[in-house]
Amino acid sequence: MKKTVDALIIGAGPAGMGAALGLKESGIENILAVDREDAPGGILLQCIHNGFGLHHFKEELTGPEYAERCLKLAQEKNVKIMTGTCAIDIIDNGDTKTAMLLSETEGLVEVETKTVILAMGCRERNRGNIAIPGSRPSGVMTAGLAQKLVNRYGYTPGKEVVILGSGDIGLIMARRMTWEGAHVKAVVEVQSYPGGLNRNVVQCLKDFNIPLYLSHSVTNITGNKRIESVDVAPINERFEPDNSGKFTLTCDTLLLSVGLVPENELSLKAGIKLDPVTRGAVVDENLMTNIPGIFACGNVLHVHDLVDYVSDESEFCGKAAARYICGEIDEGREVPVRTGNQTRYALPSKVVAGKSALLSLRCMTPTDKVRLEIKTDKEVIYSKRHQKIFPSIMFRVPLDKVPDDAQYLEVAFVGDKK
Repeated sequence: MKKTVDALIIGAGPAGMGAALGLKESGIENILAVDREDAPGGILLQCIHNGFGLHHFKEELTGPEYAERCLKLAQEKNVKIMTGTCAIDIIDNGDTKTAMLLSETEGLVEVETKTVILAMGCRERNRGNIAIPGSRPSGVMTAGLAQKLVNRYGYTPGKEVVILGSGDIGLIMARRMTWEGAHVKAVVEVQSYPGGLNRNVVQCLKDFNIPLYLSHSVTNITGNKRIESVDVAPINERFEPDNSGKFTLTCDTLLLSVGLVPENELSLKAGIKLDPVTRGAVVDENLMTNIPGIFACGNVLHVHDLVDYVSDESEFCGKAAARYICGEIDEGREVPVRTGNQTRYALPSKVVAGKSALLSLRCMTPTDKVRLEIKTDKEVIYSKRHQKIFPSIMFRVPLDKVPDDAQYLEVAFVGDKK
């Protein structure tokens, strides 16, 4: 089967639906969004806790409620969404792109399109990614899988639980498993600081008296058919275990919350350049990749802390893709964006001189009393004091105008003793 559209969106989570709305609002009608799951909404469908939507919808929502709002807006704009459909290849033909899809209902589908928006989201790192020694029993899974089992299928994966990693999903699942009647023995974190938002540390661990072991890691898994225990040891400054302080926790379940990775295998196959830090695509000020006509947004571009920002970024991406389709992409002198002191990454990788810009960035480590500075080769164009910064919090910095004579922008966190 063959289809022809103006824009193809791969992924129908909040990023994909946000991009679709941006396209529709810009007058692009012939669009198609595809998703490999059986329903649109992405990871939000299993996030039944609240805290979503305060920025984007000005109302606190649960994950499924946020997804429902996005889907309703997409349906009102007559966005066509094919579920149960996986994109397996993207071929660049210059002015057009050919995408090969595999659909549960329609078989192999060939789509010719003017532009492609990548919105595939991210996946969790698993045991294979971090190579924990020991046996290979059942009961070891990612925190996101456990969340799906509990919240969507009503299945509790275990009763005696240890969680490795203090990312937000791991923290939320510590609370969720406690509500389900499980005993969460501990959350173990290799870094010297929590990986998730501070409010989740308080609401999900401290409120339930769940121990958090910072600068510790799981060094061994024991069990035959089912996991029986894990060894936990402190980690030194070289991230090596100190077995003199090792202790054992009995458990029947180990949940892994050890980071998220943008889902970019399709991007690599298409020849898209990836950033070694974010592991997402390298994009310009329009969120367009190194292949003209292919854009990226949401967690496949970089892992966000709030879904509200995913929606905002993706609507912007959809509008930029619409300008590309209409041949109206702004051209100008591009100014590279580089990272300075304490800055882990900054997106996009380049902006346009004389135009406005929106930068997204993260710091490297928790730090007190700093100023976020953005400067050119001649002057500081943005400066804001922060009492404390965390790697778990993403900064979004709007710039009214990039100076006409700027040769580069540098983003840095500098000490501020005031």
